[in-house]
Amino acid sequence: MKRTVRGSMLMLIAAFCTSVPGSAAKSDVIDDVQSRVVKIFGAGGLAGLQAYGTGFLCSADGHIVTAFSHVLDTDTVTVVLSDGRRLYAKVLGTDVDRDVAVLKVEADGLPYFDLSKAVPAGPGTRVLAFSNMFKVAAGNEPVTVQRGVISAKSNLTARRGRFEAPYRGPVYVVDAVTNNPGSAGGVLTTLDGRLIAILGRELKNSQSQTWLNYAVPIGEIAESVASIQSGEFRPRDRFATNLDAAGGCTPLELGIVLVPDVVARTPAYIDDVLPESQAARAGLAAEDLVVFVNSDLVGSIASLEGILRRTSPGDDVQFTVRRGDDLVSVTLRIPEPSAALQ
Repeated sequence: MKRTVRGSMLMLIAAFCTSVPGSAAKSDVIDDVQSRVVKIFGAGGLAGLQAYGTGFLCSADGHIVTAFSHVLDTDTVTVVLSDGRRLYAKVLGTDVDRDVAVLKVEADGLPYFDLSKAVPAGPGTRVLAFSNMFKVAAGNEPVTVQRGVISAKSNLTARRGRFEAPYRGPVYVVDAVTNNPGSAGGVLTTLDGRLIAILGRELKNSQSQTWLNYAVPIGEIAESVASIQSGEFRPRDRFATNLDAAGGCTPLELGIVLVPDVVARTPAYIDDVLPESQAARAGLAAEDLVVFVNSDLVGSIASLEGILRRTSPGDDVQFTVRRGDDLVSVTLRIPEPSAALQ
């Protein structure tokens, strides 16, 4: 099966290369970029959330840049290099505001992108997009390559479901369908393989509600990546509890009593539901396991509390719980502080 997929991919790449005017995107350029792109496997697999993504090497000793996503919310993140080596990765840190994360695998002498050599681009620039969209590659098969053109540079105004995207800075809008499942964290390059940007997540335009194909300029993330690598960055970890943060609410304010949080990643089991609370009226029950809040995977009590802290009063949030062998979804509304438990 791998030989068949790889053969098909190589045929597609060969056809692609011969179709580029002036032979600007040659197979050796594509091979060189693909050697620096990695496949990432982690959390997901439920409620339509893929358990795979893309990243790219930014140092010879195994630092990897990727998009921040639910795929990283697991104790075991697996990275597959272009040569098929399968390595466990540590999440060094995340910058939620820029939707970026840095991983580390134990390896040396790896091909990588030097972020300081990334180039700017503008409308009309012909580009290549590399990613593991739709999990085309799982081993040493090459990741997908697409050709497109940057159609605009604009500030991102986008949503995922009901929620605004955390990153609001400049992006390149691409006229190819680049932002597919698994593509986030891939790279956008010039036709001669120079790094331009990192592919973003699947998002919809806030005004038109149409899917966006965009990439974040490397200059917008380079400082965060460098500080995470050096250990100087103080991340706002999306999966960490922040009980002092303004806004949002606690599970208890919704009427949810969780089991004691006694280990590092205690699953978010409901121990009890307060009578006459929102949770009780919605039908949540003891022994339910909270697995999603909206599209965010809940990997622990800490992650559930962190997700709720980033909501605002009046937001509707969808809880998906596992009850026996079934998945049950209910909608709760984040209360005003004075309305908690009502």
